[in-house]
Amino acid sequence: MASTAAAAAAASMLLSFTSSTSYSHSQHLFLYHSPNSLTLRSNTLPIVYAKAHTRRQDRTARHTRIRKKVEGTPERPRLCVFRSNKHLYVQVIDDTKMHTLAAASTMQKLISEDISFSAGPTIEVAQKVGELIAKNCLEKGISKVAFDRGGYPYHGRVKALAEAAREHGLEF
Repeated sequence: MASTAAAAAAASMLLSFTSSTSYSHSQHLFLYHSPNSLTLRSNTLPIVYAKAHTRRQDRTARHTRIRKKVEGTPERPRLCVFRSNKHLYVQVIDDTKMHTLAAASTMQKLISEDISFSAGPTIEVAQKVGELIAKNCLEKGISKVAFDRGGYPYHGRVKALAEAAREHGLEF
């Protein structure tokens, strides 16, 4: 008789616990009845965790790996690309002096006045930025660069920028 009363008390506790708190499928509690006592045990289903890294963290890790191999020198500076949702930025950097030799972006008036883009830079805009950075570099006497894609895939806007810079005289 006492064990049935204890079972009823435990079941009512379980019902009050599940109704008062929020829980997921992996947190269901099961009632196990052993000869001496009543115990609550959690379900042994596997727990699925969220991704450990965000896309930005993955990109910066790729960029760090690239930067171990690509270094800008005075003879061959690094052409570094940064791509955001709204703009596209390119810099030519001498890493020995930590100095930016040339830069171009979609925020410059030469590009923002020519092409209107409201949803972010397109491939055509990236080609204009590549053309502008090539002209800036050739004016300053820079013809060879090391291309740093910044951890982004060599596809789409990054590829269009690189090919436009190559077509207008930069070697990499």
